[in-house]
Amino acid sequence: MERRNWIRMVAAAAMVAGLAPAAMAQQRDKVTLLLNWYVYSEHAPFFIGKAKGFYEAEGIDLDIQEGRGSAVSIQAVAANSATFGYVDVPTMIKAATKGAPVKAVGVALQVSPMAAMGFSEKNIKTPQDIVGKTVAMTPGDSMSQIWPLFLKKTGLQEGQYKVVSGDAQTKLNAVINGQADLLLGYVMDQNIKVQDATKKPVTVIRFADYGVTLVSSGIVAHKDTLANKPDLVKRFMRATTKAFEETEKAPEAAIDAMLAANSKAGQRDTLIVGIKLTTPLYHSAETKSQRPLRASMKDINESLDLLVQYGGLETASRGKAEDWVTNEFLPQ
Repeated sequence: MERRNWIRMVAAAAMVAGLAPAAMAQQRDKVTLLLNWYVYSEHAPFFIGKAKGFYEAEGIDLDIQEGRGSAVSIQAVAANSATFGYVDVPTMIKAATKGAPVKAVGVALQVSPMAAMGFSEKNIKTPQDIVGKTVAMTPGDSMSQIWPLFLKKTGLQEGQYKVVSGDAQTKLNAVINGQADLLLGYVMDQNIKVQDATKKPVTVIRFADYGVTLVSSGIVAHKDTLANKPDLVKRFMRATTKAFEETEKAPEAAIDAMLAANSKAGQRDTLIVGIKLTTPLYHSAETKSQRPLRASMKDINESLDLLVQYGGLETASRGKAEDWVTNEFLPQ
């Protein structure tokens, strides 16, 4: 009798153990991360984090979705259509001053990668060389939001150049086909794609080299999420911090994880070049000894000053760094 009871107990325990993974899967929090753009090298950390099980270990079922510009992704987070957004932080700040209930919980790129770029044969090497030229840009994306700041810092006027508007591929095609002289892009993305497609050298005019020392991409959430689900935010940011650290250690593996999830993200060699240009942007001089995503409030305040001076942010709306960015949900 005792032996039969023992067998029943062992069988019941085995059944419970077998059901446990399925039960745990059902209990995971479904989280949507809306990117700032189509998938490319900058986004690799999220994919290696998912492939390595960092999010699953934190009880998160992560859905990574492509975006169509930071402004659009910010609107989606503000409307609770996405749990988190990976967006341009200065663009988020400007939206938040106008009432968008969002806040940054981590800054990924702490040095701006934004640039104007075109074929070297066009001999456009400085901002003044843009006068009389045609620039391809995407309305609503982060670069079009920060472009006016670049103009003011360099003394350019809107009427001194022409504009071709379109999505990411339209911008690339415009430069490749000669419909535009330059496009607005990131130094680790569009310039590499143009060079790959044409085998021609590209000259880059970096915004940061002309005083646009803004922080760049980061992770934002709705203020209600921060108030009502702080544990979820902490778990997500803990997994994401590990994902960025893993990308720093193994950039090729991060790209492979991204391509496994989205084979149309680009050419492997090109994406590897891109991610290796991206990881140095994870830290500013102020945060070089910190883990990824932890922002310096000094850097944020300097970004706010630039937005007030040149970027159309009202002085009365400036606030302080902590109003727009917080490190409280990040691991030590």
